Amino acid sequence: MPAALAPVLPSRYDRGTEPAPGAGVRVTADTLPGLESVAPADEGSVWLHDALLGPHSADIVRYLGLARSTGGPVLDLGSGAGRLAVPFARHGFAVEAVDRDASALARLEGWAHRIGPQVAGLVVTHRADLGALRLDGSYRLALLAGAMVTAVPPSRRPALLREIASHLDTGGALALDYTAHRLPGLIAEPQRTWAFQVPRFDGIDEWVVARQVFDLPSMSERITYYATRTGKLSTERVVLTTDKWIVDPERLAAELHSAGLHVEGRRRHRIDDRTESVLLVCRTDG
Repeated sequence: MPAALAPVLPSRYDRGTEPAPGAGVRVTADTLPGLESVAPADEGSVWLHDALLGPHSADIVRYLGLARSTGGPVLDLGSGAGRLAVPFARHGFAVEAVDRDASALARLEGWAHRIGPQVAGLVVTHRADLGALRLDGSYRLALLAGAMVTAVPPSRRPALLREIASHLDTGGALALDYTAHRLPGLIAEPQRTWAFQVPRFDGIDEWVVARQVFDLPSMSERITYYATRTGKLSTERVVLTTDKWIVDPERLAAELHSAGLHVEGRRRHRIDDRTESVLLVCRTDG
């Protein structure tokens, strides 16, 4: 969303000192954090978006399988630079990609054009804020992938879900995923830290340490990524912070029902004893 309209989240965060590379708890590739955020991306964060989401887009397999059952066109909400939209087009699906960041959409279009005119011709981009989305077309499948639902303010989420549902063809589906946190776990441990090594093939050793801080009164969270790149001649350090909202599963279920959607399938993946990743497939009631 435009910076002027971004929600003001609590600022009671002590950044502390930068963690050492490799510190914290290592996580596996299937539990890498996403970079969905209530604040727009900037050019300085592009590399980390690519590092986190590019090599670890295993969710595309599930979403492509769903698209084969629904058919197109596909609506990719919060598309970013096209990690899902472009591969979908390569598989022959017409895709409308929606994102608030013009630079990300430009990269998406450039990628599609480099592949060829057939792929580029299947992708249409639209710059919009999900919190104030207005659609014109009809779709067989809508995606809120990469936990994009957590970037939408809770007050605006019901309207977004209603807008999506009203533009799904009969029998169409909305697929979304998010990270579900158990409330007792958040109370017991409001701050968490983990680390991972970014896969690289250019001789640079890169570690990212992520510090996660939860604010329960506002149901928000902040993740600060401390990245260190070490090459033959120099070391570069970068800090990137993202803010997002904590999803209440019961509230989300009620909002989906109110929008005229019913949960047809639910897939859970346990991250640890306090957290799991949830994928929902919702169908229109008609």
